[in-house]
Amino acid sequence: MDLTSWREILRYEFLGNTVANYLWFAGILLFGFIFKTLLSKLVSSLLYKLVKRFSHEDNLPAFRRLLIQPLEVLLFLVFLYFAFQVLKYPMDPSEIRKGDPFLKTFLFRTYQVFVIVALTWVVLRLVDFVGLIFQHRTERTASKMDDQLVPFFKDFGKVMVVIFSMMIMLGTVFGVNVAGFVAGLGVGGLAIAFAAKESLENLLASFTIFLDHPFVVGDLVEVGGITGTIEKIGFRSTRIRTLEKTFVTVPNKSMIDKPLNNLTLRTFRRVSFDITLTYDTTSAQIRAIATELQQFIDSHPNTNQDGVVRFQALGPSSKNIMVLYFVESMDWNEYVNIKEEITYKVVEIVERHGAEFAFPSQTVYLQQNTPPDEILNSTVVEKSKASDFE
Repeated sequence: MDLTSWREILRYEFLGNTVANYLWFAGILLFGFIFKTLLSKLVSSLLYKLVKRFSHEDNLPAFRRLLIQPLEVLLFLVFLYFAFQVLKYPMDPSEIRKGDPFLKTFLFRTYQVFVIVALTWVVLRLVDFVGLIFQHRTERTASKMDDQLVPFFKDFGKVMVVIFSMMIMLGTVFGVNVAGFVAGLGVGGLAIAFAAKESLENLLASFTIFLDHPFVVGDLVEVGGITGTIEKIGFRSTRIRTLEKTFVTVPNKSMIDKPLNNLTLRTFRRVSFDITLTYDTTSAQIRAIATELQQFIDSHPNTNQDGVVRFQALGPSSKNIMVLYFVESMDWNEYVNIKEEITYKVVEIVERHGAEFAFPSQTVYLQQNTPPDEILNSTVVEKSKASDFE
């Protein structure tokens, strides 16, 4: 096939466009699909140069990881726009006029929605990157207050971006009078507030948490039967990592309405239990055990001087020595290790003094004063009387 034949094929028209136009259309789309990842990396590098001044670390990999997907979608939409520009239409597709066909109106508005969504996605990822920068800075500070403020304001920024993009979409795509729409919200604000009553209560509760500081991120708290570490304080809820390593989401309203025990603010951890000894343990053994254990607890480097070891009660099956002491450590693993050390010492002291631990038991005493023959004869007589009565 010679060059003239190729030119005739390229000049062949179909639906108002030549074959060359369709090839340009397909080529632009193919180019955009193949090189969208490479171009998105290039654009992200250029954007990173603008925000690098706010970061003292090399966060380019994290910046690219956040922006690579939304930039790919946005760039592909740009190539899609240029691809459609090479085609000819009975009507100009770049603007919508009254009386235009439904299909044209629908496609154009759908394209606008996708562009706004892609731009919103990019801005949201930029907000995430700014939050990542401040999160790295808060890790170098001793205060925990900034650890919970960064996620809170990051979520707040995202909410504002989404609301702003929705307003732009309503005004640009659907031609809604945004000012009138906002004014109309004032009329229906009461109904909206009633419908979102719980959400508003949780939002106000989040501000109460930030103002009163009953707890911060990283604190071990107990609220509503849930014990765990605060991981995040959001607009609506607080997320807690329990001791069983489960992830519990509690509404902020419940965090301030219910009694909350901040275990992190404790100065000591309390340990209390009873040493149960058998009843054949002598008073001298009990006194020696209590005295030695009291001296050990008082001299321990991780307990205070408020420990109490006393012969407390005579139980149903044991003689009980009360042991009460306070561990000066907020770290859970260290607390468990100290408790284990003291418990081992209790066993050693009891064994050294020749005493034994008691366990729940019950002794039954049987006393038989009547000979077995008499019991048998009396039983026979009773049975005969009963038969005579019948």
